[in-house]
This record gives sequence, structure tokens and C-alpha cells, in this order.
Amino acid sequence: MIKSKMNPKVDQFLSKAKKWKEEYELLRNIILDCELTEDFKWMHPCYTLENKNVVLIHGFKEYCALLFHKGALLKDPNGILIQQTENVQAARQIRFTNVQEILELENVIKEYIFEAIEIEKAGLKVSLKKHEEYDIPEELQNKFDEIPELKTAFEALTPGRQRAYIFYFSSAKQSKTRVSRVEKYVQQILDGKGLND
Repeated sequence: MIKSKMNPKVDQFLSKAKKWKEEYELLRNIILDCELTEDFKWMHPCYTLENKNVVLIHGFKEYCALLFHKGALLKDPNGILIQQTENVQAARQIRFTNVQEILELENVIKEYIFEAIEIEKAGLKVSLKKHEEYDIPEELQNKFDEIPELKTAFEALTPGRQRAYIFYFSSAKQSKTRVSRVEKYVQQILDGKGLND
């Protein structure tokens, strides 16, 4: 492995890792064998091709993972890619709970990385669902009917802000919770602000 490819910020990240340290180091070595550039983005080791994100290493309580930024385009013949949540459109993960799993899948991991590199070289893009294709929760629609200027203000928001509201309102299981969430954000929407502004 060529040491010049190693990013000092990733060295620092690894030195501070309390959990998954051995797994991270092994994944790093596997990825660096694949000729990607090591970077550090979103507080995690990220591997790029001509400044385009290909794969990221990250960890959670239950597992560590490789996150393929355009994983939805990978063929996945081994059926190991996982969609983190139903709202994640492009990225897919391969999850690991120990070093042995990584060692057993090393060749498969490299095949997926090389396929991800080819996808990037070809300039392929994941066709994302448009914000208009998301179902407006009934509780929000009722509020639009009640306050027409709310619908106008909502439609004036950026697609990302509209999606954030739709996901947030829809994620509540009970109607009364959805109603109270909509109520809470009426003024913010009227002010042209996003969920987290």
C-alpha cells in the first residue's frame, strides 16, 4: 500500500476510534487497494474518484459499515446491500459486526468497490424520486384546505425542505401526532423556513 494515499485526518479518526477500530483499519486497507483517494468528510473516512464520493466507512452502535454513495446502482449479486431507511434513495450499506465477516467478504467487497468505481467513471446517476411523487399526509392536506396561503408557502419551499416536512409529518404513527406536528410548523412554513431553520 502506498502510504502517500493515506490521509492524516483518517489516521487521527482511527487513533480516536473507541469501537470498530480493527474493522475500520481493515476496511481502509481493502479500499486503498482499490486505488481510490482517501479523504475525510462528514467526520468519516471517505474514498473518492476524481473528487466524486464512492464509498464511506462509518460505524453505529450495532455495526460498522461501508456506505456506497450510489449503492442503488450496484448489481448486488450477493444480496448484501442494505438500504438504511426507506427514505434513503441512492446510498446502500454493507454492514459488519466483526473483523472475521470483513475477512470472509474481502474479495466481494473489492468487486463492489470496483463496480462502484465503474459507475462513477461512466457518470451514472441514481434517478431520485421527485418531491411531487411523495404523498402529502392527510393532516397537512387538511391544513392546506383550511389555510390556502399555507399551501402556496409550502410549494414555494425548496424541494428538499418540502421533503423534510413530508417525511417528518408522515413518520408519526398516530393521526393526532401528525396533526400536532403540522400545527407546530404552520408559522415556520408561512415564514418560508425549512424544518431545521
